[in-house]
Amino acid sequence: MIKETIVVEGKDDISNIKSAVDCEIIATNGLAFGKDLIEKLKEIDKRCGIIIFTDPDFAGKKIRAKISKEIPNAKHAYLDRKKAIKKGDLGVENASKEDIIEALKNAHATKSEKREEFTMKDLLDNNLTLTNDSRNRREKLGDILSIGYFNSKQLLSKLNSFGISREEFESAVEKL
Repeated sequence: MIKETIVVEGKDDISNIKSAVDCEIIATNGLAFGKDLIEKLKEIDKRCGIIIFTDPDFAGKKIRAKISKEIPNAKHAYLDRKKAIKKGDLGVENASKEDIIEALKNAHATKSEKREEFTMKDLLDNNLTLTNDSRNRREKLGDILSIGYFNSKQLLSKLNSFGISREEFESAVEKL
């Protein structure tokens, strides 16, 4: 049983996650949710915490950002795009039970104190920015670290705010 409540986009996501783990789940029903849902999520977060687990697409990122802005200490579970696609349809509802469990196990909370462990030099030194292959390398790195895909600037922010250690980063880069 997962103690936090998982926040997803829709009913198909709920069905798929429930088949993999025993937990409470609430759906946003898309991007057009309002203050009522945010207030409900804040109350749930106070009681048991929340894990945001949205689709690895534009709408999923927008939903994640909208909730994170209001609930900054929420945990984040990420699913690699390749693990969330079936017959051209992209979403958490398409993931295997194993991939759902793995994503939830690797959920990260954003650290409230601002760290500067990583800089743009780290990204440059490891070909994670300004190279022809940097996008692919960032995508693979995000998958290895279970933090999702981000552009260079966003990756830098996530590495610092999720509390990724230098050792974790270097180990992941070696696997690229």
